[in-house]
Amino acid sequence: MNNNKEYQICKRCVMDTTDMDITFDKNGYCNHCTHAIATNEYNEKNNERSQEQLDIVLNNIKDKGRSQKYDCIVGISGGVDSCYIAYLCKINGLKPLLVHVDNGWDTEISVKNIKNIVRKLDLDYVSYVLNWQEFKEIQLGFLKSSIVDLEYPTDLAVLAALNKMATKYNIHYMISGSNTASEGILPLTWGYHVKRDIKIYKHIVKKFSTLPLKKVPVSGLLNEFYVKFIKNVRTIYLLNYIDYDKDEAKKLLIEKFQWEEYGGKHHESKITAFWQSYVMPVKYKMDYRRATLSSQIASGITTREDAMEKLKELSYNPTTVNADKAFVAKKYNISVEELNSYLNLPPKTYKDFPNEKGVMDLVSKIYEKLFPNKRL
Repeated sequence: MNNNKEYQICKRCVMDTTDMDITFDKNGYCNHCTHAIATNEYNEKNNERSQEQLDIVLNNIKDKGRSQKYDCIVGISGGVDSCYIAYLCKINGLKPLLVHVDNGWDTEISVKNIKNIVRKLDLDYVSYVLNWQEFKEIQLGFLKSSIVDLEYPTDLAVLAALNKMATKYNIHYMISGSNTASEGILPLTWGYHVKRDIKIYKHIVKKFSTLPLKKVPVSGLLNEFYVKFIKNVRTIYLLNYIDYDKDEAKKLLIEKFQWEEYGGKHHESKITAFWQSYVMPVKYKMDYRRATLSSQIASGITTREDAMEKLKELSYNPTTVNADKAFVAKKYNISVEELNSYLNLPPKTYKDFPNEKGVMDLVSKIYEKLFPNKRL
């Protein structure tokens, strides 16, 4: 992974040349915030965030699931976005099935948050527990490969589990907590979000893992085609239909559900917290906070000045790093020395492995032309 660019930081957001693919215009504005702002303006112009559009979406979900026990499915992690989605579903009269995919890395706080939401909203809930021995070997294989995307196996498993549950209960809508306000910017080399690329997944598992794939579910392009076109399951990004303020959502969850803070973005998972706050900035020179803060700047939630101040602080606690490493090594059943040996390998991204990005890009373009108002 080489980045020979002279250092430059965007004059509008806080993305910089630690993203090897970043580009800047004559004003010094980067491609990320330019695209994010254009997307936000398009949504505003086309009333994507209007009450009228929200009502249309909600009514479609209700009509499609009127005779079913559940009219939508929600993946819940214990984090702000997914918990707030569960709340929105309840107050808007939807009948969601909440599904949590347990990959063995949940924090005690995230589990407590989920239980409080489920109990106080009186919603049905399923915990989809992955086979730890197999998943551990798969994720350990990704660690050995030195790719930055350690969470890729989890992402594929979550997608597969939700597809499986939606099919089982004949649910036609998945409600996702993904949103442009806090997640509109994420360089592809920082997080390979081509979540149906089975080629890179199987290559890494075969080369760096020791167990055959049997129990941990994965979802590739064929499975997605079946779910979307045969079973007619559509994904709805509900937070994009409202003026979503994550801080305000957090206050509401704390007040109504005794929701508890767990740290940074996606830190409801112990491995995610360790990876994003420590490994990514130290090994890969990728500070995940830059993407989150830049998304918030583009959405008008925060200012560049405030973001720059936050970035002056370390993203991790240096006094707990050794304890964190010891915990992660114990979970993987390896020594701290072995863990450090993998962390010291040359950093890699999806570009260093066989992948189907070209195929997926083509499929996405075709899908967008056929269904201009939907996302694959």
